[in-house]
Parts: sequence; structure tokens; C-alpha cells
Amino acid sequence: MHQGEILKSGVGRRYRTVFLSDVHLGTRGCRADFLADFLRQVECDKLYLVGDIVDGWRLRKSWFWDPHHDEVIRLVLRMARHGTEVVYIPGNHDEAFRDWLGLEIAGVKLAAEAEHVTPDGRRLLVVHGDAFDSVVRYAKFIALMGDWAYDAALEMNRLFNLARRRLGYPYWSLSMWLKRQVKGAVKAIDRFEEALALEARKRGFDGVVCGHIHHAEMRDIGGVLYMNDGDWVESCTALVEHADGRFELVDWAAERRLSFFRERRGPAREQVAG
Repeated sequence: MHQGEILKSGVGRRYRTVFLSDVHLGTRGCRADFLADFLRQVECDKLYLVGDIVDGWRLRKSWFWDPHHDEVIRLVLRMARHGTEVVYIPGNHDEAFRDWLGLEIAGVKLAAEAEHVTPDGRRLLVVHGDAFDSVVRYAKFIALMGDWAYDAALEMNRLFNLARRRLGYPYWSLSMWLKRQVKGAVKAIDRFEEALALEARKRGFDGVVCGHIHHAEMRDIGGVLYMNDGDWVESCTALVEHADGRFELVDWAAERRLSFFRERRGPAREQVAG
């Protein structure tokens, strides 16, 4: 099976490690309900939160926080209480947490980056990735404008799919399609992936795990294993490591047949007790 293919795994599986990023809690586009469903179904020894878990940029502009967002936080903290090692690597949207690097809060360790070692001894650099995005690094105003454009694309996507639903058609991500059709965006993704792989190679790592660009991927770049765990706005993917060191990209929405049309009802509190 090709490395870049998004695989499916069984529900209720235990993993050695889970990597999540770009949840964007605090935004209407966040599928916190899907993520909560995922977190209820899995157990792991280690959980990496690879940045942009909370969207501070959006929350500064307008407040949005529903019960599903609370449930995600509760489930993560429950995992930490029950023995999962949780490492939070802040990204650019939750950069405020970078002031707390080195601290441990409610069992969650905050770090600028991390080194993950696989069972067979491979060393992986774990980093959000915004430092390798020239727009974010050198032109934050443009990045903020891009963030506004992305929000606009998501709203257009919502209206587009509302019309599709009324006509009896299934959900189809217009915003993801538009992003993939823009040649500049495709080139930017390639540059980003190559820059991360180069940095990992320079520092003696065998691979790199990142987020930031909302593009789930797993492939070899010049002898370096590049893995991006995707996001929980559109793709709803997670990167998981099995006990034998095998990595897998899980498309949770597809595997569980979760509909993006589904009404976001309040979560059942008893499901997160403990």
C-alpha cells in the first residue's frame, strides 16, 4: 500500500502514539464533535498535540465555544490523568502558550518541539511547522489575511454544501478542492514539506511529524520520512503509531462514516466521566 494513502484502522484500537494538530478549537469550522468521538475510541501511551489546538487568533476577534469543545478538553485531560503522556507543542494560532514552554499543566507538558523515538530506534522531530512557512514567519499581516480568506472559503463551502444537501447530493469539500486547484498553493505545500525534511536531515533525524498546512501526508523525501497529521476542520485525520512502530494516517470521518451535515448536538456527559 502506498505510504501517502490514508488508511483505516479498527475502532477501539490501542496505539503506542497518537499525533493530532490543527483542531482550531474556538472556530465554527472545528469538528470537535468528530475529534471527541475519536478520543473516546482510542487509547495510547503518548499523545502529541502538534499545534493550533486552540485558535487564539479567532477567539481574539469573536468568541465561539460549544459543548463539544469542552468535551475535547475533558477527554484530553482524562487521558493525562489515566497515564497517557501528553505533550503540547503550540503553533502559530495558539502561540500565546509559547510563553509557558517547559511547564506542565494538569499533566500536559508544553514544549517548543519534541523528539519521538520509535520502537526500532528511529528518531523523529515533532514540530508544528509554522517556522518553516515564510509567510507566517516574515509577513504575519499577510498570514492573517490568508486566515481571513480561509475562513471565507469555509463559509462558502458551508453554503455550497447546504445547497447540495437540499438537492440530495452528498457532502463535498469545495474549500479543499479550491486549495488544491491553486498552483501556488500546491507549490507552497511542496516547499513546506521539503523544508521540514531538510531541517530534519540536517539535525540528524530520521523523520519529521508536523501539522500547520492542513494537508495529511506520509511520504519519503530524500530519505527522510515526512508525516503531516492533517487537521480537524476539513480532513479530520490523525497520525497513529502502532506498537510495532508502523505509522498510519487515519481518516476518522471516512472510517466512521461521519456526516459533515450532521447536527452538532451536545455531547453526553457520562461518556467523559472519570
